[in-house]
Amino acid sequence: MRVVNDKRGRIMDAAIKVFAGRGFHSATVAEIAREAGVADGTIYLYFKGKDDLLLRLFDEKMTELLAEARSELAREPTAPARLARFIQLHLSLVERNPDLAAVLIVELRQSAQFLKAADRAKLAAYVDLIAEVVRDGQERGELADGISPSTVKRAIFGALDELALGWLLSGRKSGLKKTASEISEWLVRGLLPANGGKS
Repeated sequence: MRVVNDKRGRIMDAAIKVFAGRGFHSATVAEIAREAGVADGTIYLYFKGKDDLLLRLFDEKMTELLAEARSELAREPTAPARLARFIQLHLSLVERNPDLAAVLIVELRQSAQFLKAADRAKLAAYVDLIAEVVRDGQERGELADGISPSTVKRAIFGALDELALGWLLSGRKSGLKKTASEISEWLVRGLLPANGGKS
């Protein structure tokens, strides 16, 4: 996947592993370099430091995640199906990449630089996918009119975030596939029009 700059890619992958295992604040550039199989100074050829590495990691991974989500949702024929797919996709990505999920969900919360950064637009765009689906579903008569797309996006993303966080912190003992199926079924059902909509 990363043939253009293998060394930078190795550093990013190593950072995910080290941040997830040691925690962002405890991790050192030296540990990341060792995990990546490069000299400490090599990291500074690509990143300003540990904070910059975390921010670039977030930016690139969210770009990939956003593209994948858009592609997957475009395949679904109705708004209820797209919402269910978003929920399933989000939790399957967490389960498939637990180290990356730990960094994006747990470690970024503890990075003061990230919390102050203006470049959180990609996270907002990802969460906005939910609102876009809701608005489209309302226009097509597939979802209830009296619901706020903005409220729905926060409620669904908040629920997914909490489920993912709980799974990560509990030692990842059970799979998330059944959870995704259950939550998508009842969350989406609550958004259907009283007459059941067109889905």
